[in-house]
Amino acid sequence: MAVPQKDKILVAVQILLLLVWIIPVEAWNFELSENLQGLGLGGAVVGFVLVLIAFFQMNTSLSPFPSPRKSAKLVTSGVFAFARHPIYSGVIFMALGLSVWFGSGYKLVISLLFYIFFYLKSRYEEKLLLKVFPEYAMYRRNTGRFFPKFKGRI
Repeated sequence: MAVPQKDKILVAVQILLLLVWIIPVEAWNFELSENLQGLGLGGAVVGFVLVLIAFFQMNTSLSPFPSPRKSAKLVTSGVFAFARHPIYSGVIFMALGLSVWFGSGYKLVISLLFYIFFYLKSRYEEKLLLKVFPEYAMYRRNTGRFFPKFKGRI
C-alpha cells in the first residue's frame, strides 16, 4: 500500500520540528533553581520511558505514518489505557522537560509547537483509525488524547 502524501508531509514536518528544536539557539535563555532543573530532567526521563513502553506495546503496528498499517491491531491496554497517543505525550514531556533543564525559552517555544503539531496530527490520525477500528469511537470517548482523562472528582 502506498503511503498517502499527507502522511509523508506530516512526518517531514515532525522531523523538521525536531531538527529546529535541536539547534543550539541562545535566545531567551533563563536560569532556574537546581530543583526546577531537576524537575525538568525528571519530566524528560518520564517522557522517554513512556515512548519506550509505547514502542514495545505497539510492536508490529508501529509506523512513523498516521495511517494504520494493514496488519495493525488496536492497542488499548498498558500506557494506551491512559492516553490514546502516549508516544506523542512522551515526546512532549521530553521536549518540555529538556527545555526547562537547559533553561531555553527558544526550546520551550518549539516544544509548544510540538504540542500543537501533535494535536493536529492526532486529529487526522484518529479519523483514519475510526475507519479501520469501529471500536475506536468508544476508546476515544473514555481515554484522553495525550494525558489521562479524569472522570468525576478527585
